[in-house]
Amino acid sequence: MLKTKKVRYLSAAAGLAAVIADVAIAPLASASPSTSSDASDTRQRTEVFELVGKQTASEDLDLGEEGLSLGDQRVIHEDLYRDGEKVGDHSVICTYTRVSPAALQCLGTFALPEGQFAAQALLHLPAPPSVDVGITGGSGDYRNARGFVRTVPAGETERHFTVHLER
Repeated sequence: MLKTKKVRYLSAAAGLAAVIADVAIAPLASASPSTSSDASDTRQRTEVFELVGKQTASEDLDLGEEGLSLGDQRVIHEDLYRDGEKVGDHSVICTYTRVSPAALQCLGTFALPEGQFAAQALLHLPAPPSVDVGITGGSGDYRNARGFVRTVPAGETERHFTVHLER
């Protein structure tokens, strides 16, 4: 029973961003740049695009006391798709920081042809239907990245990501 609960909680964590937190396949929205001004009148471009993550590997790691305990982890790897074409991959690790009620610290990396960007969030379980995961930095074309990724589960091994990227 404890193992089943643990798997259920960890599966919910996988929906985060990786997790990042798991939705119907949405085609790539043409990047919709917008600009805004701040006090120094610098221009900022925001792009919004859709990705679908399809899980290729996952593992629950029982690292502390036997059964669900502080420090246990869920490790997930997903292939990323845009318009049905594989365009990259995503990996996420969620670590239990509290067991009851459950809380997990999740860190994920999205790798796309233009570069990589990282995202993280603190997930409280049971998880809501969607989770916004903060973008914390990147490399390549994403070296100045910030914004957030909305992740929505679409079954046990698929999730939809809406990336709101400011560069």
